[in-house]
Order: sequence, then C-alpha cells, then structure tokens
Amino acid sequence: MNDMTEDAARPGRVTLLQIAEGLGVSTATVSLALRASPLVAEATREKVQERARSLGYVYNRSAASLRTARTNMIAVGVNDVVNPYFGEILAAIEETLAGSGHTVLLGTYSDDPVKQDRVLATLKEYRPDGMILCPANGSTGEALTTIAAAGIPVVQITREIEGVGLDVVASDDGVATRLALDHLHDLGHRRIAVVGGNDTMSTGRNRRITYRAWLTERRLPFDPALMVTGLGTRDTGFAGIQALLDLAEPPTAAVCMNDLIAFGVMMGLRQRGREAGRDFSVVGADDVREAAMWAPGLTTVSTHPSEQGRRACERVLVRTVNPALPAARIILPPTLVVRGSTGPAGR
Repeated sequence: MNDMTEDAARPGRVTLLQIAEGLGVSTATVSLALRASPLVAEATREKVQERARSLGYVYNRSAASLRTARTNMIAVGVNDVVNPYFGEILAAIEETLAGSGHTVLLGTYSDDPVKQDRVLATLKEYRPDGMILCPANGSTGEALTTIAAAGIPVVQITREIEGVGLDVVASDDGVATRLALDHLHDLGHRRIAVVGGNDTMSTGRNRRITYRAWLTERRLPFDPALMVTGLGTRDTGFAGIQALLDLAEPPTAAVCMNDLIAFGVMMGLRQRGREAGRDFSVVGADDVREAAMWAPGLTTVSTHPSEQGRRACERVLVRTVNPALPAARIILPPTLVVRGSTGPAGR
C-alpha cells in the first residue's frame, strides 16, 4: 500500500496528496518530511509539517508500521524506575530517541528474573525495533538470547550476562571500586566495609572481586563480616550499617554498591548519633543528582548514567540498520566525585 492510499482509505482524513498540493513536492517527499527524514531539506520539512498541522493531519503509525515492517518503538527493560539512577538512564534514552522518531516501550521487573522473563516476553510481542535491557539479578540470559534470535537487536545496559554474545554498555565496576577504596585509604582508613551487591549480578560480583584483590594488594586482612550482601536500596544501607556498627571491631568507612545504599547508610549513622564525613566515611556509586543535595554531600563514583543511556540508544539504533555487526562492549570510565561524606580516619 503506498503513502497516498494509506491515508485516502478512510473518507474525511487528510491525505498526503492534499498536503503536497501547492507545495510543489511529491507525496513521497511529504511522507519523508513528516517522519523528519534527513533525506529532505530542513526548509522543505518545515513547510510540509506546517501545512500538515494547518490541515489537521494525523500520522497513521499503524499503517506505516505495516508498510515498513518497523514499529518505531524501542523497548526498555529496567529493574526499578523509582531508583533515580534508572530515571536518569531513561531520560537520556528518551532524549536520544526523540530525534529518530522512536517511542519508548517501558517494562519493569523489580530485579526479579522470573518477572523479568514475563515482562520481556510481553515486550517481544509488540515487535519493537530494538531492546535496551538491564538484566535482573540472577538472570541466566536465556530470555535475552531468545529475543535476539527473533531478530530484535538487544543491548545490555549497566549489567551484563557474560557469554551471551550481546552488546553491552556499562561503567567499569572494577575501576569504580578501586577509586573509592583508594580515596578512603588515602584518608587513613584501613578497616573498610562493602555494602550491597552479591555474586549473582555482574556489578556486585565485579566489585566484590576487586575489593578482595585490593585488600591483598594493600596487605590488609579480609573480614567477611565487612561484606554486606543486599539489593541496591536504602533499606540495605540502613540495616547494613547497624550490623557493621554492632561488630566488636566496627569499620571506619564503607564503599556502597550505589548511591541509594549510601543514603541508607547515612540515615542509619544519624540514627546512631553519628555523622557521615565526621565519625564515619561513606562513598556511593553512580552520582545521581540527589547525591549533591545531601548534607553532607555524598562522595561517590560517577558511573555516568546519562552517558550510558545515550550510548546504549545509539548502539541499538545502529544495530537496527546493521544487525550483522559483531557484539561490542562499551565500557565507560568512572569518575570519583569528592564531597563531604568522607573525611580522615580517627577524627
């Protein structure tokens, strides 16, 4: 079905031919201009779009999808939209997609691999042009490879399931952990806890491996009591710091899996009459906008979530055009951001 018959099929609807009349362009040019195609000069696009608005034209997305075999949707699967980290990733994805004419189809699964697989199966039914996914804690990768096998490009973001042969955009977890630990060591801290994460997701596993290796390099003893397991929530941080302070030999500092955990640690310290940066040092990870607003401000390692979202979006769009490209690992270097939540040991 061509562009003209697509819109003329229903009486009373504005057609591409009506828009083209008087502009001296073809209906094909009108169709491209309405989709903001770079193949049409900007001045022509603006004229076509202005005439379409004045005539009350409504783009028929369903018909266009049938014609091009594309839905102009990119599915995004994340664990928790309440977490500001994922909020910043989503905002960057939406902003990047705005110039391509794609719509975001969102699914969330609360870091539950069973729920993740159900959500991804539903997203797959909409036949998106591509998917950007943060694997749930404990995922095996089967759901992701099934989607890719169906011809839908998949880009993993933040976390990766190794060995599945899919693109990944993430921050360097090992470097992030070393930046935090080195900063605390330079301040004189030697008994440092790690709060959050586990060995069933790449971010937690990489950071915990790095932590143990760093202790060995610094000739510091490993104490399993200083490694607190948990999801990336304020509750994990709040409960974790209580347990750490109750130890016979409590730590003087903590490196947290993310900023939310760090916020929970800071709240837990305050409940015990202690203050971050003065009585105990706290380092987060991600550098969400809220981190700078705390009093004291949270020292953290920026993993550049907005940049991750932008790069993942660019990668999935490239793969929609060239699906045969080999899988890429785009690993962004993290950055230490020092604020008031860290200070010298033994103040």
